[in-house]
Amino acid sequence: MPIYEYRCPECAVFDLMCGMGEAPDSMPCPSCGATSRRKMSAPHLSRAGSAEFRLMDDSKRSAHEPPVVTGLPGQGKNRPVYTANPLHQKLPRP
Repeated sequence: MPIYEYRCPECAVFDLMCGMGEAPDSMPCPSCGATSRRKMSAPHLSRAGSAEFRLMDDSKRSAHEPPVVTGLPGQGKNRPVYTANPLHQKLPRP
């Protein structure tokens, strides 16, 4: 259900949950009873497809279902045998 915000001219802002399209344009304030008009605000859209949401979901999942590891990281097929960068030739070898 959507949450609609109303602004009381005397008090403050309050929320009302009702069905979409069923929210009245004005409501009495629950504190003072003054007529409050509905406030226009930006919708709260879901970030379900964002990278941030995927990162949070993966973090939560890894706490309960850690991935199965069969070897040390960096020792798979994707590891380069050598590097073509001339600066890397000066590094000590293992």
